[in-house]
Amino acid sequence: MEHENNIVISTENLWKVYQLGKQEVRALCEATFNISHNEFVAIMGPSGSGKSTLMNILGCLDTPTKGKYILSGKLVSTLSDNELAYIRNSEIGFVFQVFNLLARATAFHNVEIPLIYKGARKKEREKKTLRALEMVEMTDRKDHRPSELSGGERQRIAIARALVNEPSLLLADEPTGNLDSKTGQEILSLFHKIHSKGNTIIIVTHDRDIADQAQRIISLKDGKIIKDERKGA
Repeated sequence: MEHENNIVISTENLWKVYQLGKQEVRALCEATFNISHNEFVAIMGPSGSGKSTLMNILGCLDTPTKGKYILSGKLVSTLSDNELAYIRNSEIGFVFQVFNLLARATAFHNVEIPLIYKGARKKEREKKTLRALEMVEMTDRKDHRPSELSGGERQRIAIARALVNEPSLLLADEPTGNLDSKTGQEILSLFHKIHSKGNTIIIVTHDRDIADQAQRIISLKDGKIIKDERKGA
């Protein structure tokens, strides 16, 4: 049983409907669930199941057609654009399948960018950037550019960038999708390490082996939640 003050994410009857010409496409239907602080959750489903649509709504990158989304006690539909931008930059860390690193910037500068957007002072930026690089074990590669790094190292830098503002919630969309299985497992081990520090983690995946490493699996099909299983439940 979840305690109300421990709930980070609460959704009630979330829908996302797209109009394609005269056709109505229901990308997400009737999604209702809670996620508690420091849960490690996998959202799993095949391509077209609605998992990325749900991830975008949870990350405040998109809005539902109808339904209620409460994040850390705040009703998201009532927030201003500035408030949403602050949440995306400070309270949520994003990790994607595509690393989205600046090619000409060093690893250090790539990780530092969210702090620059936030207006942090140079000394604070340096301290937090080095701390994030240390968390992903990439301090020794801080002066390298993305072209000088392996795929796994680039993803570590992307994860450090997601962590640099010390968000409580980490959202990862197919974070091992561009990596071989060994490197992918190393990245998942890193997520477990981050989770042990107290972060809430949500990973979107189509891969059951990856989903099985989470504490809880929310399965989607055709836009609907068809199963919500907790380990040991």
